[in-house]
Amino acid sequence: MHPELLVRKRMLLMTLALAGMFLLAIWRIGGLTIQEAEELTARGVSQWTKEGVVTARRGTIIDRNSSVLTLSATSYMLTADPRLVSDPELFLDTLAPVLSLSRETAIARLSDKTKGSVILKRQVPRDVVDQIRQLRQTADPAAGLNAIAFDEDSRRWYPYGTLLSQVLGLTNVDSMGQSGLETQYESVLAGTEGSYLRQVDARNRTLVGTEGWYIPSQQGSTLKLTVDATIQEICEKAMRECLEVNSADSVICLVSDVRTGGILAMTMKPDYDPNDPPRDDVETLTDLMRITAISDVYEPGSTFKILTAAAALDTGATNPADHFYCSARVTVDGDTIKCWGRAHGAETMAQGLQNSCNPVFVELALRMGTESFYRYLSAFGLGKRTGIDLPGESAGIMIGSRYVKQVDLARIGFGQSVAVTPLQLMMAANSVINGGKLMKPYIVSEIQTPGGEVLQRFNPTVVSTPIKAETSATMRELLQAVVDEGGGKNAAIAGYKIGGKTGTAQVYKDGRIVSDVHIGSFYGFAPADDPLISVLVIVKEAHVPVDFGSTTAAPFARQILQDALSYLQVRPSSDETDVEVQVPDVKGLTISQARRTLAEAELEMIDDGVSDVVLDQLPPAGATLMAGGHVMVYTSGSGNVTPEELVSVPDLIGLSDLDCARMLRLRSLAVSMTGSGICVRQSPAAGEFVAPGSTVSITLEPGGQTE
Repeated sequence: MHPELLVRKRMLLMTLALAGMFLLAIWRIGGLTIQEAEELTARGVSQWTKEGVVTARRGTIIDRNSSVLTLSATSYMLTADPRLVSDPELFLDTLAPVLSLSRETAIARLSDKTKGSVILKRQVPRDVVDQIRQLRQTADPAAGLNAIAFDEDSRRWYPYGTLLSQVLGLTNVDSMGQSGLETQYESVLAGTEGSYLRQVDARNRTLVGTEGWYIPSQQGSTLKLTVDATIQEICEKAMRECLEVNSADSVICLVSDVRTGGILAMTMKPDYDPNDPPRDDVETLTDLMRITAISDVYEPGSTFKILTAAAALDTGATNPADHFYCSARVTVDGDTIKCWGRAHGAETMAQGLQNSCNPVFVELALRMGTESFYRYLSAFGLGKRTGIDLPGESAGIMIGSRYVKQVDLARIGFGQSVAVTPLQLMMAANSVINGGKLMKPYIVSEIQTPGGEVLQRFNPTVVSTPIKAETSATMRELLQAVVDEGGGKNAAIAGYKIGGKTGTAQVYKDGRIVSDVHIGSFYGFAPADDPLISVLVIVKEAHVPVDFGSTTAAPFARQILQDALSYLQVRPSSDETDVEVQVPDVKGLTISQARRTLAEAELEMIDDGVSDVVLDQLPPAGATLMAGGHVMVYTSGSGNVTPEELVSVPDLIGLSDLDCARMLRLRSLAVSMTGSGICVRQSPAAGEFVAPGSTVSITLEPGGQTE
């Protein structure tokens, strides 16, 4: 080929090649500047800038005296630049002695080299941060600890530990409410997050003189509660003792201002420490977080008689001097309803309340009738939520008025066939003794700015007026007599007028009544003539042979009332002459010796009917009671039977000889029969506790004319 043509050909090829390369460059530049511009810009910005969130400090929760119950403490967020960590394994091994991290999660985050900063851990305490900073100075540079940075974070701190734990609630790692007041008032407590942006170099160091921004966060508002931390601590102490002494499954205590409906204390045990909750056991934590005082319902038993008595007096269906007769049982619609103990015989309505006599309250309910009785129960707030400012409240359970039978109405009269929450019962009972006003319970009194300025104030609210003021005054006198002369003696306090009512309720499991455990309770108030505070103590499934509310709950309600009245500077009445006495130790004594010892101390004794050596007592030795108070003693007939092994004697009255023998055999008891026909008498009496193998003597007569 001619040399000139060869040159031209080469020049043409070079021109085409250069043109192709130019077009490729143009195409690539176009792609970078048009199609990938947004992604590349974002990547570039992330490499030379660092942005983050300024966590808002969560609002504080204080008690009514401004004592801090919950606040947000300063902590730190540990971050790292993955681009500066060449060996994640070595990085984590070096950090392990001072900080525990999820290894799998941390390695995954450190392996993402597209990010300039990743979060390794939240809510790191200041002392740990100081240790990491010191370690960073001495560690091998190859470990890459220079990639670590710290941003301010916050964590929730509960100065009182377990105190009021379920009510205060929990927050998660992102400072969002999970339970209790923390979730109920999330929007109030959360505050507003801030943000920042700063320019950094390749080593994540801030470039001096460069532009950026910082928007500060705004702290959440403060919640001021009606709760009094001192009264709460009084309840916490009493309930710890109550739980232990009674070997109970759980205990609940509520204290309220009867005039306003404000909650002064709310204690539920077992509980947990919100500073160190068992987050690794979700089921346990969920159970412990529940506010059982407002979420769980139960048959209240005899404390409900407060409401029945008030309604019957208000309608004119009875009066304190009205006469009744208790034969220990009453038949309604063919069903036999028994009294809790032996027959009380002739008694007035006032005495029936003192004796907690079931037949009296059956009669009162039937006298009022469904329409009238239900109208009062509705006015007392039963069957509907109280509206307290806490999450998870139940409405209770009421049989619809259209479906109530006479026997249902009769049982409701003494606290069966109806289920309430502890808070419902307390507020209803409060209305009976505060002049007849059903108050809406509340636990937050004010919402304040962080500086203390009031943003919103919550005032007492009257929901209804179920009874007249005159009826309320009468009920205060009757309930004071229950403590002075009736079954509430263990709640009496020297120098103070105390009113109240005990209760022993049934326990349902799998839809059936469990006969060997109960729910003991006591509702009390003081001063009885001008009530200031009320207390409700509930002891669920006490594992002691006799679990009456008078022995399991009343002594602890007394303890709370006594300490609270002293703290509130309520002076004793000058005309009171009753004195306190110390409970002597009667363990190891025979029944007769124990009875004599307690009588010398001006105390009355209740025993379980075995009549041998005293194994245990409640209240324990050293406790104080009012003169005339009751001490429950647990005994063993054979000397080696524990209280837990004792057997309750069944009610045999009205049964045939075969039925009596079968019932006793099922309870490992022997029988001694006199006569033939129907059982008309038995010894020991129904409800008494005896050792297994004990003999029950029964008298049978034709026709069954019982005494």
